[in-house]
Amino acid sequence: MRAHAGRSQLPTSRPGLPTMLQSPVASDRPLRHTAAIDTMKTLRLLPSLVVLQLLAASVFAAEPAALTEAERAAGWKLLFDGRSLAGWRSFKKPDAPKAGWVVEDGMLKKQKGVRGGDIITTQTFGDFDLEWDWRIEAGGNNGLKYFITEERSSAIGHEYQMIDDEGHPDGRMGAKRTTASFYDVLPPSATKPLKKPGEWNHSRVLVQGNQVEHWLNGAKVLTYELGSPAVLAAVQESKFKTVPGFGTKLRGHILLTDHQDECWFRQLRIRELNGR
Repeated sequence: MRAHAGRSQLPTSRPGLPTMLQSPVASDRPLRHTAAIDTMKTLRLLPSLVVLQLLAASVFAAEPAALTEAERAAGWKLLFDGRSLAGWRSFKKPDAPKAGWVVEDGMLKKQKGVRGGDIITTQTFGDFDLEWDWRIEAGGNNGLKYFITEERSSAIGHEYQMIDDEGHPDGRMGAKRTTASFYDVLPPSATKPLKKPGEWNHSRVLVQGNQVEHWLNGAKVLTYELGSPAVLAAVQESKFKTVPGFGTKLRGHILLTDHQDECWFRQLRIRELNGR
């Protein structure tokens, strides 16, 4: 009986053969079969997962212009929707330019060497909090103007300068023509946190009553008072000394300049404040 019982047991190995050439025992086959099926299922899923990741990436890349519910509740509005030039037009014209300004990957791009002209918002603003992201090419120049009125013959307003301070000739003409200045009138802080050309900067203009603030990458770099003796005296030392009312407050459009250098914008948003 003992000998019979011994013959009924399945051997776990065959003497004389390397282990890797021996047949697996019966109890091991189902486990290996299950593992193989799981591996095949995973391989089938991989293309679908890659497609989903690419789709998700494209959605987020195409929609950098967005507001949270809390931001909307606080009164923020997008000036650029990430898809079109809706809400913008040429100075003293009913429509946006057909060339020079394009939307690429959810960003507003000023094309290099393609004349499109300055563009202004269709709306006007008095007291406001304005924020935007921007980057400029090496040696480039651009600007954002506020207090723009079409009652003037040209698009003259207070300009937040955006320029390659060291790489553009205008930026080397003095602090009053560098990034975040009140262009040609007042200089920004000498310790402003400006990033290199090609990198994104975040800027802000805050107008409340007669006080104006320029911000750059989270730091307040300039404060001035509209109509004050100091500002009016600085205007008289600038190229705007013959412009009636320059340096005082008025309700006007926001303007992006066209200096034919390549510049990108995103997340342009504004919040109107109580006041004129």
